[in-house]
Amino acid sequence: MKPLLAEARDRLDAKDTQAALAIYEKLLAEDSGVAARADVLVTISGDLGSTGHLREITELVGPHYDAQKHGPATGLNLLQAYIALRNVDAAQHILDILFGLGRPELEDRLHGFSNAIAELMAQGQFAPNAPVSPSVGPAETSAATGTAPSPSAHVSLVTISKPIWSYGLEDALGELFPVREAEKNVRRVAFAQLAVLGLEDTHELAAKPEDELGRLSRAIPLWLAETFSYSPLYAPLAAVGVRHSSGTPGHYALFPSEWTTENLRQLVEASGAEARGLDYIFTGSLQEKNADTTLTLRVWEVRKFRERKKIVLRWTPASADAELAKLHAYLRQFMEWRDGSAGEPRAAALRYSPPAQALRWLHTLGTSLTLFLAGKDVLARDQIPPLKALIRDALSAAQREKESTATALASLTLLARARDLRAIDETDLVELTKTLDAATSLDDGSARTSPDSEQSKQVATARSALAL
Repeated sequence: MKPLLAEARDRLDAKDTQAALAIYEKLLAEDSGVAARADVLVTISGDLGSTGHLREITELVGPHYDAQKHGPATGLNLLQAYIALRNVDAAQHILDILFGLGRPELEDRLHGFSNAIAELMAQGQFAPNAPVSPSVGPAETSAATGTAPSPSAHVSLVTISKPIWSYGLEDALGELFPVREAEKNVRRVAFAQLAVLGLEDTHELAAKPEDELGRLSRAIPLWLAETFSYSPLYAPLAAVGVRHSSGTPGHYALFPSEWTTENLRQLVEASGAEARGLDYIFTGSLQEKNADTTLTLRVWEVRKFRERKKIVLRWTPASADAELAKLHAYLRQFMEWRDGSAGEPRAAALRYSPPAQALRWLHTLGTSLTLFLAGKDVLARDQIPPLKALIRDALSAAQREKESTATALASLTLLARARDLRAIDETDLVELTKTLDAATSLDDGSARTSPDSEQSKQVATARSALAL
């Protein structure tokens, strides 16, 4: 039995779907008796879900599922599949069956699914061909933390516990952000990669160089985690998905539907030390239609796995910076964020200032993440997008925002990582280095560019350490 299930999973990973389905159909044949086994159904539904085969879950597993015989695990995978497919009637049917089991430990999760179905009904989103979100089988966790998954893991979460641009500057600049490990009354908050709704062929898309919407799905959590890194009241982390195969560098995971409470539990219960003791988790989704973008954010209170707040934001290309700035200000107020007064023992060494152009900053953070993970061999280098324009934009922002040390440091690490990976050619590197010279020049009398200012010294020290 196990060898056949393992062979089917290998076929799925090799994108030989028909061979995998043939194995499953043989296992589930009426005269085999296997369809009566709960462990087999949950394995099949979990493996199909984690590899993006939504419709196959409903067609293969659905007809065999008996809640009294098989328990809730397979039913939950079926329910997630129907919700991701926008099949409201089937989802409601499975939900009714699961409620009928009378399992108190499931009630919070089932009410969460009920709310998701209600939102689909309210929005009229009944698209039958929507892709599946990762499901969980007995031999797999769709949200295992850490940069190196276990041999059985296929999608793992990479946790980023400080601003992505600051990695590599510690030896030269020292600690830039409050040290909180020994502090009491520090709230721990995670910002999860956003789902991107309305995608098809997520595995094929994820294997290509990252696109703008995929980059934003990771950059928005990075931005929020970066913001909270400046506050002595919070210990933040960002979590992004990477799909690995046989220990080789992987590709970004794309989540086509929002995280469920089960995914949140996996993050909280995972082995990574950063994930322990979380108080809040931010999840959400992005959707783009006719060049307009909708962002949905949910704030979860971990202790009760209860949704505390839902925020919906919409922007056009022309209004993106203004709308994102409003969101940023609102979240700082809602979470009672403060960065500490200058001179306080727990204040950050850098003073925080929001970016003048939020969307451009998001692309800088997202690109910096890609280069950082590629440099660690966590991410395959074919994920790296064309860089020249992205780096030029980051350097231009540093030139305009002379008061922001973070903007300058981010442009430095971005250029250095691209150079170290040989991800830009020599001609472009020379041109971009000249732009860097202009961005960090000392000729306009601003606070940062005064040669004797602390900001100027930090930028010069970082540039020397990075050999730029």
